[in-house]
Amino acid sequence: MKGRHLVVLTGAGISAESGLKTFRAEDGLWENHRIQDVATPEAWARDPKTVLRFYNERRRQAHQAQPNAAHRALAALESTFQVSIVTQNVDDLHERAGSTRVIHLHGELDKARSTGAPERVYQLNGQDLQWGDQCSDGHQLRPDIVWFGESVPMYEVAESVVKDADFLLVVGTSLQVQPASWLVEVPPASVPRLWVDPADITPSAGILHLQESATQGVTYLADYWLTRDQLVMPPLGLHATAHHDELWR
Repeated sequence: MKGRHLVVLTGAGISAESGLKTFRAEDGLWENHRIQDVATPEAWARDPKTVLRFYNERRRQAHQAQPNAAHRALAALESTFQVSIVTQNVDDLHERAGSTRVIHLHGELDKARSTGAPERVYQLNGQDLQWGDQCSDGHQLRPDIVWFGESVPMYEVAESVVKDADFLLVVGTSLQVQPASWLVEVPPASVPRLWVDPADITPSAGILHLQESATQGVTYLADYWLTRDQLVMPPLGLHATAHHDELWR
């Protein structure tokens, strides 16, 4: 599928439009918890029960959320293009919308892994993870989340996918978190890059900016590409995206 591989980097902004609080947002889920207390190996060693409760709350919230128009539009693009999603999000909204090629850089809320044998990963199916829950070898299970200070095991997989992109789309991320932010620089210079973000920002050289929300911007792009049957840079002017998200509700 030469010229038809769309790689999409997504972050908290796309999930926020499904009602999930953004990481470190002023009114967000993390507001009452210091990062050091819930998202580091040291927090797990110091107070694992608090960490488990925190992620149980996040898991329940994620299961109540529903995929939005942006998620559905990205899934619909698979009917015509090869679409690979590399997400910093730990929810499963992309998968529930129908996307079939999703790489989770920072782990998945609905999975647990063994503290003694990290390769042993278990599906939680929305259930809480409790202190005392163990793998088959008797090791405590922990959230399958990449915490601050830990390596990102899926980075090399994501990097190889991004290298193969014919078009790179960035949605719902500020590109401030490493190593995820490095991925934008991975494709050859000839590969078009488009950043969808509602903020009035000046992206780095080589990246064009569509100043729209995730749902408004992605649905506009999906309509544009599906209608033309090719991945090309669309018009980015004022009002170009008006009302496109209504078709995907």
